[in-house]
Amino acid sequence: MSDRVIELLQELIRNECVNDGKAASGFEERSVKTLAGFFGVEGHVFEPSPGRQSLVYRVNGTDSSAPSLALVPHLDVVPASAADWSVDPFSADIKDGFVYGRGALDMLNVVAAMAVAFKPYLTGEKTSKGDLVFCAVADEEGGGRFGAYRLVRDQWALVGADYLLTEIAYPGLPGQDVPHVPVSIGEKGSFFTKLKFVGTPGHGSAPYGTDNAVEKAVVALKGIIGTPSPSRVTDEWGEFAHCLGLDRETTAGLVDPGRLEEAIDTVAEIDPLLARYIHAATHLTIAANFVRGGDRANTIADRSTAVLDIRSLPGMDREFVDAHLREAMGSGSDDVDIVSLSNDESTTSSVGGSLWDAIAVGVEEIEGHRNIVPVLGTVATDARFWRQRGTISYGVGLYDSQTRFSELLSLFHGNDERVAIESVLRTTSLYERILKRF
Repeated sequence: MSDRVIELLQELIRNECVNDGKAASGFEERSVKTLAGFFGVEGHVFEPSPGRQSLVYRVNGTDSSAPSLALVPHLDVVPASAADWSVDPFSADIKDGFVYGRGALDMLNVVAAMAVAFKPYLTGEKTSKGDLVFCAVADEEGGGRFGAYRLVRDQWALVGADYLLTEIAYPGLPGQDVPHVPVSIGEKGSFFTKLKFVGTPGHGSAPYGTDNAVEKAVVALKGIIGTPSPSRVTDEWGEFAHCLGLDRETTAGLVDPGRLEEAIDTVAEIDPLLARYIHAATHLTIAANFVRGGDRANTIADRSTAVLDIRSLPGMDREFVDAHLREAMGSGSDDVDIVSLSNDESTTSSVGGSLWDAIAVGVEEIEGHRNIVPVLGTVATDARFWRQRGTISYGVGLYDSQTRFSELLSLFHGNDERVAIESVLRTTSLYERILKRF
């Protein structure tokens, strides 16, 4: 098992299924071919756009009344700049016990681990009481429009399940007294937004008193960036914060709404990456990642746009987001056209039940404890499509003892993305135990 799961991971990395957001990118058909060859069994292939393939297998259980479980990894990866890496990002080199490559963590390690755990059920070597689904999908990095979204919408009889396992697999946490394994139970909402500003054209040599759309954008963005974001401290966050292994004073601050900002600043002094996650997990976040205006250096801009990446906590809907933007932009906000690009509210799954128990048992058999703690993901995943249909969805994995929680966050979509061989083997073993228990 150990050699095959690593070889499969390397093959998937080398397939270079890069999704740059365009319909003609992705090339997930390469990894569909790899997986079909690995399984040796013909599956259901869906291709809503040329090359954008997803692969689905459904194995019927022995008891039609037993709950069903879906394994849902994605095949596409984000682009990588080879000049910024110490190795070829698609060579899948092994160095010092790590497999390097784009997608090694997000999430081809999980694709390989899930495939190895699922194969004995597909070939009939093992049986399960409930139905098992393996659904390797395209286009997660592009929002799922050529992958999970279409499958859930059009193929529910094939891909539907009571429970689901997908990303994100986080490293363990030290805890105050005992270690804990995070289990992702939900994710923030995504409200991508375009701001449109209109001005009056004129000659750039006489700017006094002109109606400049770029200047309007600058003023509006200054207000948005400078206005504190709404925050919330929930019971789930409190449980997670106590597992971070921080000193008790800082931990107390992280669960106190009145001291939260100060506590995050304290964490930033010792672990900036962890502080970034804590801020995202407790706040409405807004990132102005794309700004455009005007078309000539000597002409007053009559048009300007800004695109915002907005992630919301549970209970923060589009109305809440737009109200915050209006207030942050101030008196000039009435002249700004707020255009919604996406409206995906936060989704979460309840804690407990068959899959939660199976995860706890699997962790105990490998780690010697069953301390699992719920965590809210700060990024969007394909799980949201299933959760919207009532599926209980989690993400979990096991890592080597050296990989820290904050380090993992820096490697997602980052340079020299890599995963320890030990981590892949441990995660595979966990999935095997979960399936056996479930």
